[in-house]
Amino acid sequence: MTAMKRWHKLGQLYIPSGTHPKLRTHAANPLPVHLENDVYRVFFSGRDADNRSSVGAVDIDIVKKVVVKEHVAPFIEHGPAGSFYEAGISIGNCYTADGCLYMLFMGWQNPPNGHWRGDIGRLRVTPSLELELDRHGPFIGTNAEDPISLSYPWVEQREDGAFLMWYGSTLNWDAGNGEMLHVIKSAISKDGHAWQRRGDAVPHQIGVAQAFSRPTVIRHFGSYHMWFSYRSGLGENYRIGYAASDDGEAWELKLSEAGIDVSPSGWDSEMIEYPFVFAHRDRWYLMYNGNRFGKTGFGLAVYD
Repeated sequence: MTAMKRWHKLGQLYIPSGTHPKLRTHAANPLPVHLENDVYRVFFSGRDADNRSSVGAVDIDIVKKVVVKEHVAPFIEHGPAGSFYEAGISIGNCYTADGCLYMLFMGWQNPPNGHWRGDIGRLRVTPSLELELDRHGPFIGTNAEDPISLSYPWVEQREDGAFLMWYGSTLNWDAGNGEMLHVIKSAISKDGHAWQRRGDAVPHQIGVAQAFSRPTVIRHFGSYHMWFSYRSGLGENYRIGYAASDDGEAWELKLSEAGIDVSPSGWDSEMIEYPFVFAHRDRWYLMYNGNRFGKTGFGLAVYD
């Protein structure tokens, strides 16, 4: 597998109907979970009138590119006032530990007299694919290593059984050009529950790539490939970037090899972001959001 090949866009898959007040707009951070044959349940973060995000889902046949079922009600809502996810839930990915399937998320807070911020939370995914809060407090919160804000985690299990995590961490809200410096760091765990933070993972460049979000990682023939959304800090909207690694810990930034960019017109012509890469029937697929942080729904691409 070489990232110099291109992602071939298959089009917009879903735009929210807005039927439920907690899922009025947006279908951000698509997270597909296989159901049967070519059908996936795609969880996403939708918003209410106050921009608080809850988790909805839609079942989609990704080969026929048709909606099989739209789940009207959210699977889990943002938290109550005072909780670490009171302002919303933005989902990362799923992983299995001790026979239990977990879904990680960014829990948003938006204090009235402070800057918005986030911590990492964890949900339990039941055998019937319902979502339950794993704990009332953050799964991973800010500390001396990550003192400001955390975002979008992704966990992958290595061949030796250890778990690797990549997550976003804010170093400052303004790196000198009006854009935050929010980088991708890593952590490691023996059991998927207790984590040791390892510091910076993906290199950043001020004015080139300095505001990262939603890493998605695949392992192929022993090497690691990561796609993510990023902003340069020079006023551009989100784009999807790429990095490569031999061991999952030391990464090389290769933005020009992402293989996907905005379209000339349409739902993803202004920005593309929040990628999710997965394998299906010996092919690699990429779900992603387009304009306005997922307000135009999500689409699908396949690796040529």
